[in-house]
Amino acid sequence: MEQAAGYASDVAFTPTVKAVQARKGSRRSYERMEQGGSWETTVTPELAEFIGAQTSVYLASANAAGQPYIQHRGGPPGFLKVIDERTLGFADFVGNRQFITTGNLSENPKAHLFLMDYAHRRRIKIWGNARVVEGDGQLLASLMPPGYKARGEQAIVFAISAWDSNCPQHIPQRFEAADVTAALAERDSRIAELEAQLQRLQA
Repeated sequence: MEQAAGYASDVAFTPTVKAVQARKGSRRSYERMEQGGSWETTVTPELAEFIGAQTSVYLASANAAGQPYIQHRGGPPGFLKVIDERTLGFADFVGNRQFITTGNLSENPKAHLFLMDYAHRRRIKIWGNARVVEGDGQLLASLMPPGYKARGEQAIVFAISAWDSNCPQHIPQRFEAADVTAALAERDSRIAELEAQLQRLQA
């Protein structure tokens, strides 16, 4: 019988989900996880470091009828900022002006952030409530990445309910183009250095 007190992971593990876990044979292991502390609900130093390195994030929302929508947002490392131990935020740049996420959050604040680090094969899932903040120039300025060529239109503030990390299984390893370019330049520089040494020895 499930405990009435609940766990942080209950944001995702609803009674229906737990019933499926029981039927599929995974409920016992997740019960041990719950009793051992369940999921984190605040930003740890490790999570803050992970967030600060990301250049991409997916924000999921749904309208009042339950129709889901996933929006991609990107920027330089650190564009997604830790406001405090329970709150994240980012500047919402001017885009295609469909405002689907804005409309969804106005009638249903429940939201989800999905952060994928392909290079290190890590992913973080964050559940919570999000709101769009318009007309707060000070907040928007604090969330704008310094020197980034984009125009912030509004801010999105995300209150954390719970977060969890996933195992790396099935995550393809991919690298940022800038990182690959830097690695190739370093390799080419080393090759040129070795070729110069070889020429000196042959001479």
